[in-house]
Amino acid sequence: MTRVITFGEIMLRLKSPGFDRLFQSPFLEATFGGGEANVAVSLANYGLDAAFVTCLPDNDIGRACLRELRKFGVDTSLIQFGPGRMGIYFLESGANQRPSKVIYDRDNSAVALAKPDQFDWEKIFAGAHWFHISGITPAISQNAAENAIRSVKTARELGLKVSCDLNYRSKLWRYGKSAPEVMREIVQYVDVCIANEEDIQKSLGMEIDVSVETGELDLDKYRELAGRLLETYANVELVAITLRRSINANQNHWSACACNRDKFLHSTEYAISDIVDRVGGGDSFAAGLIFGLNRYPALEEALEFAIAASCLKHSINGDFNLVSISEVEQLMKGNRSGRVQR
Repeated sequence: MTRVITFGEIMLRLKSPGFDRLFQSPFLEATFGGGEANVAVSLANYGLDAAFVTCLPDNDIGRACLRELRKFGVDTSLIQFGPGRMGIYFLESGANQRPSKVIYDRDNSAVALAKPDQFDWEKIFAGAHWFHISGITPAISQNAAENAIRSVKTARELGLKVSCDLNYRSKLWRYGKSAPEVMREIVQYVDVCIANEEDIQKSLGMEIDVSVETGELDLDKYRELAGRLLETYANVELVAITLRRSINANQNHWSACACNRDKFLHSTEYAISDIVDRVGGGDSFAAGLIFGLNRYPALEEALEFAIAASCLKHSINGDFNLVSISEVEQLMKGNRSGRVQR
C-alpha cells in the first residue's frame, strides 16, 4: 500500500451558520481543517496509508484535533506537541455576488514556533513513498519555512515522490520573506506541482497576462504557464492547475488542466450550482490527483478522478472531502443527475 506523508498546519475552523455574516448570530460552527491535513483525510478515506505531521498545543483543543484526525483513519503517530497555540480561521460563506471571507488568527501557533531541527525527517519518511506539502506552510513563519525546505530536500534525497500545492495566501507572507523567495527553492525538490489559476504567478513570480476577476479563463494561457514552469524547473514532471470560472459565489464552472513533457490535458468541466462549501476544494483535488496517479495507468484517468472528487467536495460541509472512490468513479462515468439512490 502506498504510504503518503503530509506536513503542515491544521487549524480550528470557526464558521458562521449557513450563509450568515460572522457574528450575525451568537453561534459559530467549530470543526478542524488545513491544507495538508485535508489531503491526508481524503487519502485515508480512499484507503491509502496517510500520515499527517504537525505540532499541536498540548491542551484540550490539540487533543480534540488529534482525535478528529484519527476518526478519519489518518496516522497521527508522527504528530508532536509543543509550545504555542492552536491556529484559528474564521469563515463566512458567501452567497450570490457576496464572496466568502476568511479571517486568520494563527500567529504563534505550535507549528509556526516549531524549531527547524525539531522534526527527524529521515525517521518520518521511513517506509514512505510520497510526500505532500503546500505553499501555506512556509508562509506562516520563518521556522515553518525552514522546516518545509528541510522536509522536501530530505524527501527528494530518499527517493520519495514530492507534490506541492503552491497555495498562495497573501495574508500570510508577513515575516520578511516574499513567496517567490521561498517557493522557488522548495519547487526545486518537487515532482508534481499543483496550483490554481493564479498560484504560479504569485508564488513563483511567473507573470502572465491573465485575470481571474472576470470569471473567464483562457486555456492557452495556462498551457503556456505550465510549459514555462516545466522549462524552468527540470525536476518537475507534472503541473496540474485547477480552473474555476466563477459566475457568483454559488455558481462555478470547475475543471483542471495537466501538463507534462509529452502532453497537455484539459479535464471535464463541471457546472456547480448551489455550492454547499468550496473551502478545501483545492485540497480535495490535490488528494484526488495523488490517489489517481497511484491508481490509474493513464494521466487522463488520474486527472478525471481528481476533478470529479473535488467537484463532489463542493457538496460537503467542512474542510474534509468525505466521498468514496465509488462515488467519484460514478461521476467520472457521467452520472451527474443527483437522483436519490435506493
